[in-house]
Amino acid sequence: MRGVRPAAVRPVLPPTPHPTGARPPAIEPGKVPQHVAIIMDGNGRWAKARGLPRTTGHQAGEAALFDVIEGAIEVGVRYLSAYAFSTENWKRSPEEVRFLMGFNRDVIRRRRDGLAAMGVRVRWSGRAGRLWKSVIEELRTAEQLTVGNSVLTLQFCVNYGGRAELADAAAAIAREVRAGRLDPDRVDERTVRRFLYQPDIPDIDLFIRSSGERRTSNFLPWQSCYAELAFVDTLWPDFDRRHLWAAIEWYAERDRRFGGAVPNPVPNPVPTSDRTGADLDDAGTGGQPAVPASDE
Repeated sequence: MRGVRPAAVRPVLPPTPHPTGARPPAIEPGKVPQHVAIIMDGNGRWAKARGLPRTTGHQAGEAALFDVIEGAIEVGVRYLSAYAFSTENWKRSPEEVRFLMGFNRDVIRRRRDGLAAMGVRVRWSGRAGRLWKSVIEELRTAEQLTVGNSVLTLQFCVNYGGRAELADAAAAIAREVRAGRLDPDRVDERTVRRFLYQPDIPDIDLFIRSSGERRTSNFLPWQSCYAELAFVDTLWPDFDRRHLWAAIEWYAERDRRFGGAVPNPVPNPVPTSDRTGADLDDAGTGGQPAVPASDE
């Protein structure tokens, strides 16, 4: 990392078009999610179905991620968070963990110049403990090289766990309180956010998981509390920007209320003198079926 300088100002390279010629859907800018998070799941099952080692599935997943990055740029996403290695992944076999450490390091080294050329800023979230020194060095180098970029921010989550992040934030807040720099009675949600790994990255709008599994697996829980969840049946190595675009089209049709409610329609009242016995059975609804209140 020593001696690395941010990329010089130069024209930003556009994303490479998809091999099929597919183009991003026409979506109103205000309907495009600002921040998309992705759990890249299904590499092992993809490899198993082909009689290949799990490591081959991880290798195949690299192309999927970088196609999705290009598709995110094309459609106007500003932040993309990718779950590359979780704090729970240490439970895997020593052989697979060693492979994933080296693979993540090599992917970052191999891809960082291309990301920089497209105007992508790389940011790392996760714990340094237990990570290979060489992995940390490559992550820091990529961060420093791309620091001035603004087309897309790629949050690369390596040795990340949502509970770990919240525990680290709580510990940092406790240290501030103990040092007398923070009044415990003034700790609120904004305080907690300030001590997250990347406090300036906005909350997640669209949370995608490939492979058909339907859980969030400890990924960015604080940031995804109001995210729209899209569970896609495609295994990660077969996932590409077209799947991302389909999820974004679905997202654009969602009615996001953030805990609020849409008022129930009020029907035209029927004059009392004109009501029949059947009308009275539905008193207060004008004979129309009642609309249930929002669960949110």
